[in-house]
Amino acid sequence: MTRGVRIRLMAFVALSAIGIVYITASYLGVIDKVTGRELTVQATLPSSGGLYVGSEVTYRGVKIGKVSKVVPTADGIDATLTLEKDTKLPASSPIQVHNLSAVGEQYLDFTPASSDGPYAQDGTVFHGTAASLPVDEGDLLVTLNDFVQSVDKKDLQSSVAELGAMFHGTGRDLQKLLDGGSTFIREASKHTRATITLLDSGLKVLKTQSGQKENIRSFAKDLDHLTGALRRSDGDLRTVIHETPSAARELQALLEDLGPTMPTMLSDLISVGQVFDANLAGIEQLLVTYPALIAGGPTGSTRDGWGHVNLQFDYSVPPCTEGYLPPSQWRSTQDVTDEDSAFGGLGHYPAVCKSPLPFERRGTDQALAYTAGTNSSPARNYSVTSNEESGVLPYTDDGHGRPVRFQKPQNLSVLGGDAWKWLLVGPVVQK
Repeated sequence: MTRGVRIRLMAFVALSAIGIVYITASYLGVIDKVTGRELTVQATLPSSGGLYVGSEVTYRGVKIGKVSKVVPTADGIDATLTLEKDTKLPASSPIQVHNLSAVGEQYLDFTPASSDGPYAQDGTVFHGTAASLPVDEGDLLVTLNDFVQSVDKKDLQSSVAELGAMFHGTGRDLQKLLDGGSTFIREASKHTRATITLLDSGLKVLKTQSGQKENIRSFAKDLDHLTGALRRSDGDLRTVIHETPSAARELQALLEDLGPTMPTMLSDLISVGQVFDANLAGIEQLLVTYPALIAGGPTGSTRDGWGHVNLQFDYSVPPCTEGYLPPSQWRSTQDVTDEDSAFGGLGHYPAVCKSPLPFERRGTDQALAYTAGTNSSPARNYSVTSNEESGVLPYTDDGHGRPVRFQKPQNLSVLGGDAWKWLLVGPVVQK
């Protein structure tokens, strides 16, 4: 071996020894003590909580030192904590002992409410309470055992069996649910800013709902009343639900039976509706005058133990025939030929009553305004706003220029344009 190789080997051994000594001294804290780079504080606890010499000391989860000494006392333990020299630890910081994993590895953590001073110096003492310690594993096991023993085994077997029945055959659905949740989380991570905006907006919505708490409480109360009524009517609801299918089937059968005839009837009603629409003024006239007419017409008697109703009409005026086609020229009902060229191209005979009063003219073309001083005046509509108290209707006569009189059952002026409804309400208020 040459001299140069021996020198290099000796240098390697010396540097290795120096490195090992330095690492060992740093681990044991000798260098910090010698150089004065450490901050030493004290912590008192009711018990160790699993702390040991060498346990880590953290400041909100960040390592700042370690436990260098643990001394038991009558009230618990005094732990000496060696911290980094430049650590700015608030002197009011509470302390907590946590488990680093399920198997233990306790560490001491400082969790100050604020990072403001004053800060800890050499010799500062931090005091912990029972709340600063983690749950003891022995106590946890004893409590868990008591809980398990308190559960009835038969009931537990029933619960497990029902859980198995509930999740039986749902593996794929649960897998889809978990996969969907993972996909949702990934998408939310890709759109972090949009997710944050959504959360902020959700907070505004929740604040709005907080402002509407009285309305929400009222709604919940009303909903409670509704559900209570439904609960009290449970039997009736069950009857309705039970009978609804049969009723629906009967209704369906009825509609199917009416299928061939209902459209035809509705189609015919279109024509009837058109007739009513064309004669709406006359129908209103009938509804206005009929209650007054019927109020004085019927009479009753009980001479033989039965009630009798008598209604007489004056038929002294025969039907009007002047202006109509004579019966000898009437077209046969069996004639289906086209007659559009007849009667001057009208296709029908222009029938109209040409006789003077007392013949009453009919048709919508006669329902016009009153023309004074003529015998050919058309029919007049009843003035529902008339305020005549004498019972005289000034709009018509009996064919001889004399006003028609009848006693009004009530003053209809208060009904305005709806006076025709007296046909419905009149019999109710009659004395």
